[in-house]
Amino acid sequence: MLFRDNAAKDTAPENNARPPERPAPPPPVNREPVSAAPVPSSAAPPTKVLKESVLSAELTIEGKIEGAGHVRIAGRFKGDVHVQGNVTIEQGAVVTGEVKAEIVIIAGQLDGNVDASMRVELLSSGLLNGDLKAGSLTVAAGSRMRGRAEFGWNEKV
Repeated sequence: MLFRDNAAKDTAPENNARPPERPAPPPPVNREPVSAAPVPSSAAPPTKVLKESVLSAELTIEGKIEGAGHVRIAGRFKGDVHVQGNVTIEQGAVVTGEVKAEIVIIAGQLDGNVDASMRVELLSSGLLNGDLKAGSLTVAAGSRMRGRAEFGWNEKV
């Protein structure tokens, strides 16, 4: 093996000569994401956002709806609706069955009983054929109902 010196002469390496040292590699770069400052313990815990499922006006479905989330019905549905969320029956929609939810808004037709833990709104185009139990009831002029209504009680009777 030959090395060139500054004078550009070929020289043989000495037996105990070491090869030139390479510079040390740079330290690795920390590529972990930077976390945000800690949230004070007085901050409110995040609330779960419920999504809305929609039954469009051109659909007719028979079955049962259960779960957590909001439901908006614009078509025809035959069966019970039991959700931890809100149920909206759009104008022109027809629901045949029992509805249990936190808030129920009726702008279409419901043939069945309503059990709402918080509130029921019967809008001007709404028609309810059945009994109703709710924490509060709002009835718009022009709406129709045939059945028994219980509302405003802390405990359901």
